[in-house]
Amino acid sequence: MTWALKRQIFYVIVLLAFVSIFGFLIIYPRLSKAPTCTDNKENGMETGVDCGGICARACINQVDPISVLWSRAFEVVPGRYNAVAYVVNHNKNTAVAKISYRFRFADKDNLYIGKRDGSTFIPPAGSFAIFEPAIDLGNSVPVYTSFEFTQIPEWTTVPQDKIDQLKVFASDINLTGADSSPRLSATVKNHSLFSIPEINVVAILYDASHNAVSVSHTYLDMLGAEQSKEITFTWPESFDKPVVFEEIIPAYDILSVKLK
Repeated sequence: MTWALKRQIFYVIVLLAFVSIFGFLIIYPRLSKAPTCTDNKENGMETGVDCGGICARACINQVDPISVLWSRAFEVVPGRYNAVAYVVNHNKNTAVAKISYRFRFADKDNLYIGKRDGSTFIPPAGSFAIFEPAIDLGNSVPVYTSFEFTQIPEWTTVPQDKIDQLKVFASDINLTGADSSPRLSATVKNHSLFSIPEINVVAILYDASHNAVSVSHTYLDMLGAEQSKEITFTWPESFDKPVVFEEIIPAYDILSVKLK
């Protein structure tokens, strides 16, 4: 082997070593990248693909399904109806920021007469109501109302301290004029030290058998820390049955509330 050939081999070895080291410095960080909740892999402390463990996203197979206890349409004026679905989230620490749903309506012969689509949030732990107003069904009368979520929920784990701190309740509930022009008043109070935006408030009136007689809805764009607001619901006509119990359900997207 000549000296010139040895020098060429030496240069090739040096070049290969340089390329190997340079390539290693580029590739190694990618290969040794720490697990994240957005890498489309089940790794680290996750209990599913990018869910469970330290991830905010909850795994769908570890969450109980939502229960729809009942759904009904209530006539407001001839041809126009308000629809409500009474729903329960059995999961103590998980919520959904947005999910689509559908109300469907059928007449006494169970023939389809209309639908209403919408979207909502799902708060953690407990009952809440989904309300759709002013549904025009023409001359048809909705005897049967069904409700369903039209997409798979994306569940997010909510820290327990956030749930414990954010409390909104209704009090001083008073119904007057039930036999003529019904008017329901109440006070909604934010019992936390943080502002809560976009609160939906649904009122449901029940008869002695705990069947819903009528419903209504109002909206608060913001409720400041420890703030109270008076709310009022009205109906244009008296009810068909005596009202013996009123339920007011405030609900808000807990995932949108910032604790500062």
